[in-house]
Amino acid sequence: MNDNDTKRLSRLTAILTQLQTKRLLTASELANKFSVSNRTIYRDIRALEQAGVPILTEEGKGYSIMEGYRIPPVMFTESEANALITAEQLILKNKDASFVKEYTEAILKIKSVLRSNTKDKANLLSNRIVFRQNIENDRTSNYLATLQLALTNFNLTKINYHSTETNQTTERTIEPFAIYSTQENWLLIAFCRLRKDFRAFRLDRIVKLNVLNEQFEPHKMTLQEYFEICKEKYFSQPLT
Repeated sequence: MNDNDTKRLSRLTAILTQLQTKRLLTASELANKFSVSNRTIYRDIRALEQAGVPILTEEGKGYSIMEGYRIPPVMFTESEANALITAEQLILKNKDASFVKEYTEAILKIKSVLRSNTKDKANLLSNRIVFRQNIENDRTSNYLATLQLALTNFNLTKINYHSTETNQTTERTIEPFAIYSTQENWLLIAFCRLRKDFRAFRLDRIVKLNVLNEQFEPHKMTLQEYFEICKEKYFSQPLT
């Protein structure tokens, strides 16, 4: 196998990985990513199809892969494994218990496909990395994983929210929009039907949470547009 064949095989594998991680990719996006021509990408897509990969072509939109199709686990390089291990140690310091639990289970699956030598080195690295934030390993919330699902599935969510400013707890029906982290705390941006406006809710102040079966109409606004509106209205952090 010559150098060109090796490069092409590597690119075909990378294209397949990209198709599995994104819903739709255009030839131009793939060409830019791999620094090749659109014509080369067309040939690569045909080669994958001839190899039995169920690639779907949407005219004028791009390529996607048939739902449910999976390739065998990807072999991580040592540097990629190190990055994942480093991220694991940082996430273990996170204050949301559900986030820590889900990532821990995910990283166990990832570790299971590492080569033995890489796995040994990854385990060594995990014992030699320390993050000094949240030294006591406090867990102040347990809602992040649930709210992520509510956000991506557009489910109305009912919460009991405690405000430290008024020392009152109110019941809110909200439409989850986005999640961000600041100063080790997670905040949920959501449209609050009680206030009839967008609000930011700290997860550690949510006393009770219930995801409803009822869905809401997705908001067309982008997260960047939301922050621009907040900047114009409040010149500071979003209201809670």
